[in-house]
Amino acid sequence: MASAVRNIKKYIDSKGGLFAKGSIDLKLFGCLLLMLVIGLVMLLSATYPYAYYYENNSLLYFKNQCFGAAIGFVLMLFISKLNYNLFREIGAVVGTGASIVLLLWALTEPAYNGTHRYIYLGTFQFQPSDVAKFALILTLACILDKYHHAVLSKKPLQAKIFVKANSLIGKPVFNYSLKMIAVCGILVVVYTGLVIAGSHLSGAILMMCIGISLLYLGEIRGKWFVAGIIGGIAVIWLAYEAGFLKEYMERRITAWVDKDFEPLGARWQVNQALYAIGSGGLLGKGLGNSTLKYLYVSEPQNDMIFSIVVEELGFIGAALIIILFALIVWRGVVIGVNAQNRYGALIAMGVVFQLAVQVILNIAVATDSIPNTGISLPFFSYGRTALIMMLIEFGFVLSVSRTSKIRRR
Repeated sequence: MASAVRNIKKYIDSKGGLFAKGSIDLKLFGCLLLMLVIGLVMLLSATYPYAYYYENNSLLYFKNQCFGAAIGFVLMLFISKLNYNLFREIGAVVGTGASIVLLLWALTEPAYNGTHRYIYLGTFQFQPSDVAKFALILTLACILDKYHHAVLSKKPLQAKIFVKANSLIGKPVFNYSLKMIAVCGILVVVYTGLVIAGSHLSGAILMMCIGISLLYLGEIRGKWFVAGIIGGIAVIWLAYEAGFLKEYMERRITAWVDKDFEPLGARWQVNQALYAIGSGGLLGKGLGNSTLKYLYVSEPQNDMIFSIVVEELGFIGAALIIILFALIVWRGVVIGVNAQNRYGALIAMGVVFQLAVQVILNIAVATDSIPNTGISLPFFSYGRTALIMMLIEFGFVLSVSRTSKIRRR
C-alpha cells in the first residue's frame, strides 16, 4: 500500500503537481456561464407545454436539466483546478477502454426509436457516445503529442503547433511514423463504427469530424490526412451497405431532397421548425410566446430547440446566441494556441471544435440545410449526460487556460 502511494506521488510530481497554478480565463468562464443560463431559460420556455402534455409535469425537463447543470458546473470548477497533464496517459487508456465497453454495452440494450444509443440504469439513461467523444479527444491528443518528434519544448506554442505560417495551407513540417498514423486512424474508425452500429449517424459524423480536426492540428502529412477523410466516408458507406443505416435515416435523406415527401411524416418536424423560424421575424414573438412549441414542433426539447429560440427571440436574439457560441470557440482557440504544451493545445482546440461542429450541424438541420440527423444543440437541448460531459470538457479547457500565456482580463 505504501509503495502504491509513493508511486502515485511520484507520478503526480513528474506531471507538475496535482493542482494547476494560475487563474482561469475569466472571459471563457463568463461566456460559458452566460450560455448555461440562457440555455436553461430557453429549455424551460420551449418544453413546458410538451412536458405537461406527455409527462404531466411541465417542469420535468427543466428540473432534470438543472440537476445536470449543477453537477456539471461543480465538476467543471473542480477539474479546472486540477493539472490537466495528469490525464495524459491515464485519460487515453482508461477513456478508450471505458468508451469502447460502454458503446458495446449500448448495442445490447433495448432499442429506442430504432436505435441503440442509450444505456439504461433503472430510471436513469445516458448516451455513451457523449463520453466517447471526449475520450477520443484525450486519446488522440496524447498520441499526437507523445509521437510528435523534433519539436523542442522551449519553443513558443505557435512554433509547436503550426511551425510555419504556410503549414496551415501547405505540407506539415514533421514526419510521422506509419504506425502512429495507423493507430490514430484505427481509433477513429472503431469509435465511428461502434456509434454507427447503434444507428446514431449524427454521433458518428461528429466523431469523425473530431478525429479529422485533431489529426489536422497534429500536423499529420497531407496525403494521410486525405486518406483519413476517404476512410471515414468509406466507413459510412459500408455501414449503409451493411444495413446499419435504418429505414428512417433513408427517409430523412429523401425528405431533405424532396420537399414534398411525406408532409405529415418525414417532413413534419423540419417543416414545423421552418414555420417557427419564419414566424419569429426580426425581433421574435417574445420569450415564452412561441405557438409552434404547442405540439407542432416534435420533441422541441431536443434537436429542434433552435427553431423555438428563433421564434421567441427573433433573428437578432438567435444571432447574438450564435455570436456567443463563436466567442467561446474563439477563446478556446486562443487558449490552445498559447497553451503550455501541445497536449493542452490539442485538448482545448478539440473541445471547442467539437462544440462548433455540433452547433453548425444542429442549426443546419433546423434550417433544412442538411438532412435531419438528430444532433443536439449544446447547452440548450435536453440531456443531462451531454450537458455534464460538455461542462467537464470545458473544465479541462479552463485547466489549460491556467498555464496558458494569455491575457485573462
